[in-house]
Amino acid sequence: MASFIQKGTKNILAKQPTDIVFLSALRTPVTRAKKGGFKDAHDHELLAHVLRATLAATPNLDPACINDVQIGTVLSELGGSKAGRMAACHVGYPETAAFQTVNRACSSGLAAITGIANAIAVGQIDVGVAGGMESMTKNYGSRAIPTQLWDQLRESPSQEARDCIMSMGLTAENVAERYGVSRADQDAFAANSHLKAAKAQREGLYDKEIVPVTTTWHPNPEVPDLTEEITVTKDDGIRPTSSPESLAKMKPAFKPDGTATAGNSSQVSDGAAAALMMRRSTATALGLEKSIIGKWAGTQVVGCRPDEMGIGPALAIPKLLDYTGVKTEEIGIWEINEAFASQAVHCVRHLGIDVEKVNPKGGAIALGHPLGATGARQLATLLPELERQGQELGVVSMCIGTGMGMASLIVRE
Repeated sequence: MASFIQKGTKNILAKQPTDIVFLSALRTPVTRAKKGGFKDAHDHELLAHVLRATLAATPNLDPACINDVQIGTVLSELGGSKAGRMAACHVGYPETAAFQTVNRACSSGLAAITGIANAIAVGQIDVGVAGGMESMTKNYGSRAIPTQLWDQLRESPSQEARDCIMSMGLTAENVAERYGVSRADQDAFAANSHLKAAKAQREGLYDKEIVPVTTTWHPNPEVPDLTEEITVTKDDGIRPTSSPESLAKMKPAFKPDGTATAGNSSQVSDGAAAALMMRRSTATALGLEKSIIGKWAGTQVVGCRPDEMGIGPALAIPKLLDYTGVKTEEIGIWEINEAFASQAVHCVRHLGIDVEKVNPKGGAIALGHPLGATGARQLATLLPELERQGQELGVVSMCIGTGMGMASLIVRE
């Protein structure tokens, strides 16, 4: 496979004019769908806040320099790219900045980052913004699992085709059964995610990555005209008192004798995130080299059986490491999305990685999984933690609905 990636850790850590660098990576808080602080907010409203904050984070950048904006979204409002493009124009992005939405299910935010990185790498653009947005409050349902399908797909002779609309919860049960992940294993992993996230929130470790959002809130659904203005500053799905014992009391959510529960699965959530990206030589020419916080060093994506989609990171990460020439032990932090505890536990075991290096500030079981935004949210969480721990290399990875895995190598500046 042809590649413009400089292989090997030494080459990847070296600073080159052609590097694709990040100047900011920010996110909104992530809140519980239908209950949390953004239950009355639109996805593009959340996007507008992070796009505005992205401009504010690099005040010496002329917005006219931004060539393209790519935003992951799975459950699109208003159709296609309309709402996102409106949000970008609303907060001051020039009409010359192109815009598109990206949908690769749970990896959409990371796919957007990779899309901008690839465009910069081949010289198509010099400066771009990539991220994601999702309101699962407003858009989850038939947009997630289609109810209208071509009859031949429902009756397809391909089992893989039929399994593409299998409930994600059932795929998690398949992973647990096929790879020996017990209910106790899942509950212990989930409880630890909440405890790590609670500690990080208590110590202010999310503050650097979070953009406060002021929005309109309807406190009483039975009185629709009653509204309040609130400012959301923190993730609201974290449960500090979680324990394996408390999670063990929860009933299976997807099959009567199953092991996946609401407590050991990712939360349905609302949120947005965005990153400013450019070529290193462009940052230097614009006098912004001191604003560089990291760089993108490669992405790989791979397919797998749809009925066990959760194993995706276990396949994508080795492909990424081979592609970049980096060794497992050289990775300081692994941000592996916790779609379900069963698949996260399996991936960690299969890869043979130190669980202490996985999601050190908690993952989607505690923070939530706003589908289109998650990949960009993981980047915003990873970069400050690499700096705090003094680590140089990190990986962002996730499983993907319909059976895929994606992984990107990130370098701290």
